[in-house]
Amino acid sequence: MKEKSKNKRRKALIGKPYIIVSYLFFGMFLGMIGYMIYFKVCKSDTFANNLYNKRQNKYEKNIVRGSILASNGTVLARTDSDKEGKEFRVYPYNNLFAQVVGYCDHGSSGLEASENYTLRSSHVDILEKLQNNFWDKKNKGDNLVTSLDIRLQQAASNAIGYNRGAVIVMNTKTGKVLADVSKPDFNPNTIARNWELLNKEESGSPFLNRALQGQYPPGSTFKIVTSLAYLRKYGTFDNFFFNCSGKYTQGGYTIHCNENIAHRKENFADAFANSCNCAFSNIATQLLDKNSLESTANALHFNESFPIGLLSVKSFFALENSTADGLTMQTSIGQGNTLISPVHMAMIVGAVANGGRMMEPSFVKQVEVYNGTIVKQIAPKSLGQVMTPEEAYQLTELMKGVVQRGTATDDLSSFPYDIAGKTGTAEYGSKEKGTAHSWFVGFSNTGNSDIVVAVIVENGGDKSHPATLVARSIFETYFS
Repeated sequence: MKEKSKNKRRKALIGKPYIIVSYLFFGMFLGMIGYMIYFKVCKSDTFANNLYNKRQNKYEKNIVRGSILASNGTVLARTDSDKEGKEFRVYPYNNLFAQVVGYCDHGSSGLEASENYTLRSSHVDILEKLQNNFWDKKNKGDNLVTSLDIRLQQAASNAIGYNRGAVIVMNTKTGKVLADVSKPDFNPNTIARNWELLNKEESGSPFLNRALQGQYPPGSTFKIVTSLAYLRKYGTFDNFFFNCSGKYTQGGYTIHCNENIAHRKENFADAFANSCNCAFSNIATQLLDKNSLESTANALHFNESFPIGLLSVKSFFALENSTADGLTMQTSIGQGNTLISPVHMAMIVGAVANGGRMMEPSFVKQVEVYNGTIVKQIAPKSLGQVMTPEEAYQLTELMKGVVQRGTATDDLSSFPYDIAGKTGTAEYGSKEKGTAHSWFVGFSNTGNSDIVVAVIVENGGDKSHPATLVARSIFETYFS
């Protein structure tokens, strides 16, 4: 009996390594299956659209590049051919969608680059493929239907005029981009002819999509972030009062309000509506610790990359416990070392409009066959709840005050619907005239298909409101 028991234990010990190895291989097998699913769902498009993917050359020989369409189906880019059968790309709107649609001559950019694999794929009917193959004809590539709105794109472009700057307009609920304008621009139809000219230093970097790739000091638009940090610490704005004399000194450094205006006694809503630099400098140095402002900025995705489908840049924020009061005050009002892109500013304000949920910007609605058959639809994606609904409501009320009785009143208060916004003047370089950018960020607050708008006009100055006037044109066009 004992001998049998020993034999069983001996056999168990001998078989144990085989069992472990079996489980190990089974685990590896499950891991491979899991990664294949993850790759197919999350990474396949990225690799397929990589410029170094040689499969794209094969598609080019067999498939006519698909068209890029506006949200209403209007063609923004298409492929034509000459008498010899040589294909070439046509952009019916010339400069209007230059950076966002991009080009595919002398390299590629914009959606032409990021969606290259989509445009070079074909989901035409199998019988049509066989017929085309028999007659040695190319199949038609899939069309890319964007969320871009021609009216809003045109309105934004007209409003910004010959100024350098950028505009981005998004749907507050979905994050779909309705307009993306960057100036200066270029004509993708003549890019080969004007290539050298466009790459000269004095051209003003027309290939740069400033809405996504521009890094600017946010100026007073950053007071939205400082206000959120205050609200998170104290839970309410009700107990705040400040007496503004037009300047505020702390740690040997003095901050001035615009034109040294003394706003006198203010509550929080007044300080925000007046864009009072002194009040917010006091908040940053006396009422908040530096970690509060840093953690709030991090919660809003500063210093992070965004998977928005087109090339974009990180926004930058840094504040440490050892930071001097002077730089802390500058940081609280959107100066100092802080840098942000217009699209990120739109995402933050969009979260305020959307009950605290930040949406991932997206340019594509769906992919379809040339005859209109839908291949796939692109669903909205959330980057998470970056603030509570109550915090979003409180910030909305502050931003409505800017339009109703604050720095945007003259330009935006006449609309028959609510606009919530924040103006900003972002100084850079010396303080001489012409070294300040003009900002506006805001959203319509009708409760039905609302939009968020972010505008920056480079060198817009600190006495006029060119960015607010651009936003006005966009709201008028959208609701007309």
